[in-house]
Amino acid sequence: MNQGGKSIKVEPGVELFIQDIGHGVPIVFIPGWTFTTEVFHKQVEYFQKTNRVIVIDPRSHGRSSITMHGNDYATHGADLAKVMEALELKDVTLIGWSFGCLTMWEYIRQHGTQNIKSLVFIDLSAKPLSTNHEQDWVEGPLDEIAAAYNYYLRDSEKQREFISAYATGVMVQRTLEEGELSWIVEQSLKTPHYIAANLFASGMFSDYREEARLASEAVPTLTVIAEHWADTAKRFVEHHAPKSAIEVLGGHLMFWEHDEKFNQMLGQFMHAQNPAGA
Repeated sequence: MNQGGKSIKVEPGVELFIQDIGHGVPIVFIPGWTFTTEVFHKQVEYFQKTNRVIVIDPRSHGRSSITMHGNDYATHGADLAKVMEALELKDVTLIGWSFGCLTMWEYIRQHGTQNIKSLVFIDLSAKPLSTNHEQDWVEGPLDEIAAAYNYYLRDSEKQREFISAYATGVMVQRTLEEGELSWIVEQSLKTPHYIAANLFASGMFSDYREEARLASEAVPTLTVIAEHWADTAKRFVEHHAPKSAIEVLGGHLMFWEHDEKFNQMLGQFMHAQNPAGA
C-alpha cells in the first residue's frame, strides 16, 4: 500500500518512509519491533475518512533506510520528534504497538507531552524485563528472553522461525492461513537479523515506568492489553499509569485480527477527547 507514501530525512543518509493520508485531527501510528506501516492498513483505511493518518516505518524497518547506527529507542524517539516537526503536527494522537510504545515513551522523556492530544499504548509493559517475572508485566522470564536473543536472532532463518512461532502463538488467536503467516513474517524480515537483535536488546532493557505515569497524568491515555496476560498487565498499568483507561482485546495483533472492535474502541476514545469530531 503506497498511498500517501513519502520519505522524511531525519539525519544525513537516513530517511524514514511514512504514509500521510486524509484530513483532520492527526493520528500517528508506530509499529512494533521489526514491523512496518503495513500492519496498520485496516486502521488507515478506516480512519482516513475522518482524520489525517500518519504511519511510520521506523529506521531500519520496512521501506525506511537500513542503517547500522541509531537502532535503539532513544534514537527512535528523536526520529519521531523530527517527523512530527517536518509534518508540522500539532495536538497529535500517538498510537504505538508493542515496541512502538517505547518510541512514544522516549519521545515523552525527551520532549514532554505539550504537543500531544492523547496517547494509545497497545500491549507493552513500560518495563519489559524484570527478575520478578511472576508478579510484573514482562515479555517473559529472563532465561527465555536470553535464549531468544542468543539463538533466534543469530541469522535470518532463525529470525523467521522466531517470528512465525510468535505470530501463531501470541499475536493471533485464530489459525492463520498460510498467506497471512507469510505476510506477517515477511514484514519482520525487512529488518536484518543483526539490527533486530540490537532493537530487541534496547527494548528489553528499557524502563519507562516514570514516563508511563507522567503520560497518564498529563493527557488522556488508553492502554489496550491482549487477553492472554490481561490480569497481570491490568494490575501493572493500574499501578504505574493509574489514570490510563484500559481495554482488553484479542491477542498481541488484536488491531489486525479484531479490527472492527479495535477501530470502534479507538474511535470512541478519540471522540471522547473531541466530541465535535474525532
